Order: sequence, then C-alpha cells, then structure tokens
Amino acid sequence: MQTLFDIKGKTVLITGGVHGLGRMIAEGMLRAGAKVYVTSRKADAAQAAEQELRSLGDCVALAADLATPAAAVALASEIKQREPRLHALINNAGKTWGAPLDQFPDKAWDPVFSVNVQGPFTLVRELLPALQAAGSQEEPARIINIGSLAGSVVERIGAFSYSASKAAIHHLSRVLAAEVAERHITVNVVVPGYFPTQMTAHIRKDDAEANKLIARIPLARLGHEDDIAGLCIFLCSRAGRYLTGTELYVDGGMSGCR
Repeated sequence: MQTLFDIKGKTVLITGGVHGLGRMIAEGMLRAGAKVYVTSRKADAAQAAEQELRSLGDCVALAADLATPAAAVALASEIKQREPRLHALINNAGKTWGAPLDQFPDKAWDPVFSVNVQGPFTLVRELLPALQAAGSQEEPARIINIGSLAGSVVERIGAFSYSASKAAIHHLSRVLAAEVAERHITVNVVVPGYFPTQMTAHIRKDDAEANKLIARIPLARLGHEDDIAGLCIFLCSRAGRYLTGTELYVDGGMSGCR
C-alpha cells in the first residue's frame, strides 16, 4: 500500500505544461518524484518555467509550438534522443476560439483541431517506441489526454470548434486504447471542469459571472491544483494500471449530477 500511488523515477512528458492545467499537473508530478518534461510555444516562457520548476524536482522545459504535425514529430524526436523510455505522455496543450454562432469564422476550425486532436495523435504515433520500451503487462506505460467538460455535455461557451475537438479527442482516446493495449500502454481521458486558468479568467474577473458559474457546480467551487494533479498521479501510478479507454471527470459534479 505504501507504493500504490508512487511515481518516483518515472519520466513524464506534459505538453503545454508551462501554464494552466499543465503547470498544475507538472508541479504535482515533480513533488511526487517524477522526472518531468514540459513544453511551451515560447522559448522564453519555457526557460523561465524550467528555472521555477526545478526547485520542485527534475524538470526540463522545451520550446515546441504544436500547431503543426511537423512540430509534434520534432518534439517526439527530441524526447527520444534524450530518453530511451517514456513512462507517461500527457497531451495537455490546447487551443480554443470563441465567437457568437453567426460570427464564428471558418478559420477557427483547422488550427483548433490541429492542436487539440491531430497533435496528440501524432505524438502518440511518434512516441510509441519510447512508451512501449517503458511498459510491461504488470506496469504499462500511460497516455493521458486532457479533454474538456465542453466535449461531453453542452456548455454554451461559444467555442464551437473547441467543443467539437474535445469530443473528438475523447473518442479518439478510446480507439487508441484498444489499439495499443497489446503493447502494454493504457490510454485514458481526464475531463476537467472549471479551474482557475487563463481560459476562465474572463469569468473570474466578473463577480456576477463567477457567482453564476459557482452556483452551477454541485461542490460549489472551482477545481484546485491538487484535484487535477492528483488524478493524473493516480493514473500514472500502480493504482491506475488497470484502467484504459476510460473518461475520468474532475468537474465538481457538473457532469455526473445533472
């Protein structure tokens, strides 16, 4: 029981791990003893994050703008050069676009799907050798795709391509889980609700809107860092080794209590 949730010594890649949910997950993983790679679109942000996160553990930050398949291939190549084995890949990097329905532009689709769906797929494909090298039947490698409540239930947030892309990554994860199970790799989706990130900043700065949101959450608060990090640590530990093809909600009850 003392090692049931232990991830010490595991190597984890978290895309978009410099800010937001990715940063919360990275800090939790580092405190739990994992070696963590994080990425950011901007080199200066990556460098600053590495300096900050190294106070918590073994962290390497890489600049990678995952807007194109070529960038995802390049990131995977960098990881494989550095690490022969990768115990966990957490596809967290995401992109959104918001506008009213009658003003929502066609150009809001390709870039959102490229980052939110194609990017994770390409990384999985390219990192299969490193993941397979780390996995065994008793202790498989892990892939965690970060989904969204907006991809599972109707959230009227005016982010049509984002919601559709998250529904897509939810189903793609199930397809991938079936595909790679025989390689001793699990694939699961973590489905967050509302957390204090940049994506909710416009709501949180307006007291009336923030109160409306809190009133919709059965547990009556936004998510905390430990809520999202703890779930990812569980999935990457021995306690989570028998789960694959699942969606785990960390949303304060917004989906399950409807």
